[in-house]
Amino acid sequence: MARAACSSVVTALSLLPCKSHHLLRNQFSFSGKSNKFVGVLTLEKRCFSSTVSMSLKAGIVGLPNVGKSTLFNAVVENGKAQAANFPFCTIEPNVGIVAVPDSRLQVLSKLTNSQKVVPASIEFVDIAGLVKGASQGEGLGNKFLSHIREVDSILQVVRCFEDNDIVHVNGKVDPTSDIDVINLELIFCDLDQIGKRLDRLNKGKPKDSQSKVKEEAEKSALQRIQEALLDGKPARSVALNDLEKDSVKHLCLLTMKPMIYVANVAETDLADPDKNSFVEQVKALSSDLQSGHVVVSAQVESELTELPLEERTEYLNSLGVSESGLGNLIRATYSLLGLQTYFTSGEKETRAWTIHAGMTAPQAAGVIHSDFEKGFIRAETVAYEDFVSAGSLAAARDKGLLRSEGKEYIVKEGDVMLFRFNV
Repeated sequence: MARAACSSVVTALSLLPCKSHHLLRNQFSFSGKSNKFVGVLTLEKRCFSSTVSMSLKAGIVGLPNVGKSTLFNAVVENGKAQAANFPFCTIEPNVGIVAVPDSRLQVLSKLTNSQKVVPASIEFVDIAGLVKGASQGEGLGNKFLSHIREVDSILQVVRCFEDNDIVHVNGKVDPTSDIDVINLELIFCDLDQIGKRLDRLNKGKPKDSQSKVKEEAEKSALQRIQEALLDGKPARSVALNDLEKDSVKHLCLLTMKPMIYVANVAETDLADPDKNSFVEQVKALSSDLQSGHVVVSAQVESELTELPLEERTEYLNSLGVSESGLGNLIRATYSLLGLQTYFTSGEKETRAWTIHAGMTAPQAAGVIHSDFEKGFIRAETVAYEDFVSAGSLAAARDKGLLRSEGKEYIVKEGDVMLFRFNV
């Protein structure tokens, strides 16, 4: 069915120097119910670049009136998106950055008497509601899909609540249909880009033998991805070798990006979402599509922003949940992308840094500054729990809890690290 829907479109598209040392800590901590997301991708951990951004970037997409901008407003500090019962109220993509909640930052800060605390962060990009035909200009058109090309992952908000006062753009609440509409638009967008790129590759001539090898790899990868897209499968479902992955990376294909389906439920369903048949549809589809899913209530998140900080936990507990939607979203995003967090902590500041799970100590150090990786000597390492129980790095050393790790050491979740380097 997907091939039939795509074939005519594809035909049309084809036409168209000093010693220094720092304390470094690695941590990956999320609280909440682990059953809130399933079908998480297992990412290969091989050759990592140290150029990992401290701020992750997630694009939020969905049909109009699914609670997308309400969720954005609630989770993003100083979010300015309009939340209105109108399909295209978000005219330009709204961008907001929020801190990644992690209670261990405050613990480390107190132990080291830090002057300030700098958490890791995640950037949300709110895209105007998409409709069927967006890739061909319907609604506000393909322009808005281009805004999420550079994000690390896509959060697709899916309406899983009934409300007669909020009109559904297609007349009824149907998560399966909604997901199909959005995914098909993403597929069409990628097919457009792949068709144009293959056309250029077929017409051009490589400059040298090295370029020829890379272009052949790209062409092979794109042809297989195109075939998968015609079958309604995302680009990320196609097995590619390292050369092929590198060759198509510049296209920033939308269906290559990890996807998390955000089931937006009513307040009454938040404590036990498994009783919501719409959520069950989202869970099944996310597993089939090799994606994650998380359950949130945009309305609850909106109400939380109106409460004092000390009352928010009490309010969540009264609903039968222990964690906000923001925490769930970040936990799912980190897990899907295979990420974790480490800390640096001293008198000046305690800071959280984001790295890929599986990074070596030099690579993790390089996230702070490339000189740290180039001049890496060793990493004095202690587990977070041991650091806290000892009370200080010096005490951890005296108790034999501090280890000296070399260049091959794989940074573990919960490590507190002191990097020694010389450039």
